[in-house]
Amino acid sequence: MLVAFPIALTVCTLGADLFYWWTGDAFWARAGLWAIGMGFLMGLAAGVSGTVELLMVPGIRARAASWTHFTLAVVLLSMMGANFGLRLSGFEQAVLPWGILLSALCLAFTGLTGWHGGKLVFDYQLGTVGKGS
Repeated sequence: MLVAFPIALTVCTLGADLFYWWTGDAFWARAGLWAIGMGFLMGLAAGVSGTVELLMVPGIRARAASWTHFTLAVVLLSMMGANFGLRLSGFEQAVLPWGILLSALCLAFTGLTGWHGGKLVFDYQLGTVGKGS
């Protein structure tokens, strides 16, 4: 669940930004602030868990794909943090144009990072019972 919530909240952030752009209603800008903030914090928790797993499990650490996933996840968390930080000084003013662009970029990196994570599970069977450890 540590991974599912940041993914969902990243999608919600872009959705809130698009609704703000469409309606101009400050509710959506505030919703985007909360979504990216909670996505970032929960992503940090997932990142700590993933880093511990990467460093402690030899079967995971040995795969180059694990390090690619790790690097993409760190970049994604950095972008999410920047998106959240941008909104802290004025959530309505931050949405257009930079907030919505960062949200779209975060969502693209979420897909890329998730695809690499899926490769670890499905191609290398890391994190499954009796495999990769």
